[in-house]
Amino acid sequence: MTTGVAYAITGSIAHGMAGDSPPRPPLTWSTFLSTWTPARGWLVACVLVAAVYLLTLVRRQRAHPVPRWRPPVFLTGLALLWSANASAIDGYAMAVYWMHMVQHLTLIMAVPLLLVLGHPLQVLGPVHGAPNVVTQRVLATLTHPLTGVVVYSAVIAVTHLTGFMDAMAMNPTLATVEKALYVGAGLCLFGPTVAEDAPRPAPYLLRFVALMLAMVPDTLVGIVLLQTSTDPFPMMTAMRPTWAPPALDDINTGGALMWAVGDGLMMLAAVGVMISVVASPARRTRMTGRWLDGARNAALADQVAHGGGTWIEDDDADGDAALAAYNDMLARLEETKR
Repeated sequence: MTTGVAYAITGSIAHGMAGDSPPRPPLTWSTFLSTWTPARGWLVACVLVAAVYLLTLVRRQRAHPVPRWRPPVFLTGLALLWSANASAIDGYAMAVYWMHMVQHLTLIMAVPLLLVLGHPLQVLGPVHGAPNVVTQRVLATLTHPLTGVVVYSAVIAVTHLTGFMDAMAMNPTLATVEKALYVGAGLCLFGPTVAEDAPRPAPYLLRFVALMLAMVPDTLVGIVLLQTSTDPFPMMTAMRPTWAPPALDDINTGGALMWAVGDGLMMLAAVGVMISVVASPARRTRMTGRWLDGARNAALADQVAHGGGTWIEDDDADGDAALAAYNDMLARLEETKR
């Protein structure tokens, strides 16, 4: 009884901090489609980013052409970012937990995927001035696919397996921070794994492995929320309207969404990366990176040396010079057998 009263008092305080907003009506298709707010802060941010993107695109299109389909995809990502914060997805995120999970998946996966497919770095162009060696190494580490996996995993774990969710329910500023964290973590992961405009593109095999590893936090956290038998967010659930489903059922449903939908979207991204590799000979040459190409060149050079031939170093391991040297090696090996 005492605990229930404490939660009720906590919920009342939290509602007061949120501006004494009236309770949401029951969630139906009608209320879902009709619930909209301006979300002015997000709207201004999205409009400014879109303006910079489009103005830069027009100015640099001739020198650095971007495929026509990429700008609409980027703008769709910005529109989805705003709508996820202005529609009923945000309006009911604190009323039912599974709707919060819908917003989470939209901000951390759908929005970043669309933004990076728009190739904003290609549109903005290269940064002039060569950074020093230390800066290069720092940038290489920050934009590495495995760094993206670490950031993505940490954000998911901290925001769902600690007291962050209750603190966010009590502080509207933290709610904005949470959304920004989701978008940022998604960009950190999908930028180096899905996009093609990174300054130092990672090998496609490493990208695929990183996306597979990123499924682990979604799976583990999703299972924890799906199977929990105690309310992990008592302050947040104390703010729920009376028509909301039972707290545990709601949280279990949110965990199932994280597990199934999160892993499904991640798998689609990984499959998309592999399809892009299969469909492009140029990408196939970058499947494993320079370290394996270097090992192959060294082995071929050794074979040619033992056969009395010469090996021509070529940045393109599948170029004409390399192919001619390889054929010469085979011919010499055939003569040796005879």
